[in-house]
Amino acid sequence: MSVIDRFLEYVRFDTTSCETSQTVPSTAKQKVLGEFLVKELSALGLADARMDDYGYVYATLPATPDCQDLEPLGLIAHMDTSPAVSGANVKARIVTYEGGDLVLESGSVMSPTVYPFMNLFVGEELIV
Repeated sequence: MSVIDRFLEYVRFDTTSCETSQTVPSTAKQKVLGEFLVKELSALGLADARMDDYGYVYATLPATPDCQDLEPLGLIAHMDTSPAVSGANVKARIVTYEGGDLVLESGSVMSPTVYPFMNLFVGEELIV
């Protein structure tokens, strides 16, 4: 599975956080993605993939032979989405940006008049 395929799978999970929650994570549905990631990491051969009670996912990838003495790296990422924009029913897709307004699945419009940097990506494939 490619990195893009994995990303498109991950964004389908509703991980919207709740600002008034007193729990960590702030919603139980955030742990659903965590459980999925643990299964993926295990399938990739990381024997110690696990999620703690707070929804943090951990795993260790052994060093490449002859690199065991190098400093280890840690990767950290958020799995939740802001409650300002729902994480529910995300239907990401790949489009070739031809310039002008870009209508998203939700009906929202991204316009280069508001986001001038979009003009840098004319002719490029974008995940929206």
